[in-house]
Amino acid sequence: MTARQALEDAAQRFNDRTCKDEALKKELVGMSKMVLVDLGTEKFNFELKDCSVPSINDGPPALPPDITITSDPDTLQKLVSGEMRVMKAWALKKVRIKGSIDDIMRLRKFL
Repeated sequence: MTARQALEDAAQRFNDRTCKDEALKKELVGMSKMVLVDLGTEKFNFELKDCSVPSINDGPPALPPDITITSDPDTLQKLVSGEMRVMKAWALKKVRIKGSIDDIMRLRKFL
């Protein structure tokens, strides 16, 4: 599975979850955040808007991101597959997240 496919799978699961989880949907209403995923050799971006992630885009976003995730393709695969938890990856310095603490806590729900 490519990094893009892993992100697209995570986005689909997130979108499915927000459709079913009213509490999560209520928490996300009105939120719009631009996210950059920097995997070293590849960069992707997506926007969390209207309680969903409509698409994964190649490269950095046109505007400065609200949240930047820096990792590597292998760690991303493990996070998306559930083989590794976000907090473990962060503790092992396999993933770095730059953004406000509120944004970071909400982003955990993406994976």
